[in-house]
Amino acid sequence: MLTEEILWLGINAKYSHTSLAIRYLREAVPGSRILELTINHQLLAMLGEIYEQQPKVLGISCYIWNIEVVKRLLRLLPAALPDTVIICGGPEVSYGTKEFMREFPMVDYVLRGEGEASIRALTSQLLTSQFDRSKVNDALDQSEIRGVAWRSNAGAIHEGCDVTVPDLTEVPFAYRAEEMADIRERILYYETSRGCPFSCAYCLSCATAGVRYLPLTRVFSELDFFVRHDVRQVKFVDRTFNAKKKHFLPILKYLLALPDSCRTNFHFEVAIDYLDEEVLTVLSQLPKGRVQLEIGIQSTNEQTLQAVSRVNHWEDIQAHIERIMSFHNMHLHVDLIIGLPGEGMASFHRSFNDVYALQTDMLQLGFLKFLKGAAMMNLVTPYGYQYMPMAPYEVLVTDALSYGEIRWFHSFEMVFELYYNAGRCRKTAGYLIREAEQGDAFAFWQKFTDWWEEKGFHKIGHSTKNLYGYLRDFALAAYDLPAELLDNLLRYDALLADGGKIRPENLNWNRQAYQDITADFWKGAPSRVREYLPDYEFTNWRDVNKKYHIEIFACNILAAEDGTLTGQRTAVLFDYTAGEPVCQRISLAIDDMAAQ
Repeated sequence: MLTEEILWLGINAKYSHTSLAIRYLREAVPGSRILELTINHQLLAMLGEIYEQQPKVLGISCYIWNIEVVKRLLRLLPAALPDTVIICGGPEVSYGTKEFMREFPMVDYVLRGEGEASIRALTSQLLTSQFDRSKVNDALDQSEIRGVAWRSNAGAIHEGCDVTVPDLTEVPFAYRAEEMADIRERILYYETSRGCPFSCAYCLSCATAGVRYLPLTRVFSELDFFVRHDVRQVKFVDRTFNAKKKHFLPILKYLLALPDSCRTNFHFEVAIDYLDEEVLTVLSQLPKGRVQLEIGIQSTNEQTLQAVSRVNHWEDIQAHIERIMSFHNMHLHVDLIIGLPGEGMASFHRSFNDVYALQTDMLQLGFLKFLKGAAMMNLVTPYGYQYMPMAPYEVLVTDALSYGEIRWFHSFEMVFELYYNAGRCRKTAGYLIREAEQGDAFAFWQKFTDWWEEKGFHKIGHSTKNLYGYLRDFALAAYDLPAELLDNLLRYDALLADGGKIRPENLNWNRQAYQDITADFWKGAPSRVREYLPDYEFTNWRDVNKKYHIEIFACNILAAEDGTLTGQRTAVLFDYTAGEPVCQRISLAIDDMAAQ
């Protein structure tokens, strides 16, 4: 079957990701095959894997995360596969198409825009001609295919135009049952709509107008497929999941009705200020872990937001995030962008503090990118922008931030990622921000970053164990605080992060000092332990040490949230059996013991 000689290549950013685009193409051209690699593959190994497939047609999906690898690969392909027809598609080649085809003459065709419809017509021509480029090019000269750029046999490049699929029902479901055993533990991407109701200048969605939706009956059927195959996570790529209430609310209600045994997590990007009471009520009822939300805040500077054609209703954003956080049933991920128009250090300081105060599960700090086809390109001159000419096209200079400041922000982002976004040292950082910085979170992370750079830590990798010692050393140098207090806070944090498995050696662990007392607790009357762990049964010490830990602190460490730490010695039991650690104070005979 000739279509078996067509291969779609997806080069993902990580192994845990999957490529939605190449699966769409596979289903659009029955019988064709897919190959998934990552940008971490060695280039010659990548070339070798493609060569083993011996495709007559090779289609490559081009995105911001892989385009530089794709360009290097393209230069090697003619030597390995001189007769193979090469097709490129995706956002990175849908704009500036003629320049791309001039730079890479080995590329025969480019799909511009949404390629599911045009690829059928192009591959039909290729199959009819038995992969003869010259015959296909002659046919295209006579009757071009919308959405396809090509070269005439005389060498002229015809750009064509980018297209959209007006009716999403024409787009096939991307996944197959036979592949699910291999990919169900990875992130599976899925969409129920295309387009966005907003026109933010930095986003490529501003290049298309309107939003198109899949019928809900089809959505429910496809979600059933994911649940039936026990998928770990489905990440919706809908630009604004809650753009239309009649569409998204029934989906949330469907997720609410799934059985408790369903482990699939569904990730959505939402404009959280547009949620209403009915939606919030449904969100409050969802089982823990069923849904996670990503919220693009980007900035709280109204003038900056106006410059990029974005409207944030900050009071609603703040109220809705605080409300959802109180449900304790879902992960919340919020975004800020560094380098937006007019947002200098002082303005970002305010935006960061505004968003940090919400204490969401993750606060991602991204750098402004100048995407091909996005309206941000029109703001380059007015705001004095300079940016990387190659992917990922990140900002280097703005009218409000020098290159030196943006370079520093990369260290800031690194430190913040290692600590806050990794869920480490949050109690210690919170205490220091509250007690030493009078609530100014940016000032704390700024000072920590400056210290980090002074030590040269931004130039090297770091083990998780060392991170606790770094924060202790910084805090002792920057603030007038007792070393014992910091040690207690950091031990508490270490037991709450990374599943409690990391025990930094530079902290004053007291397992030996209180070994007899804690052993008596576990080996004593089961009824005593069950006051704290109702289902507890002693089996063996290995099992106890794996599931639980008791640590003695020199202060009432559980009060670290409100800053009322006192010298009251406290025994805390950490329970790791429920996924996320649960800690509670327990009664032990420690009050009369001297600290060792």
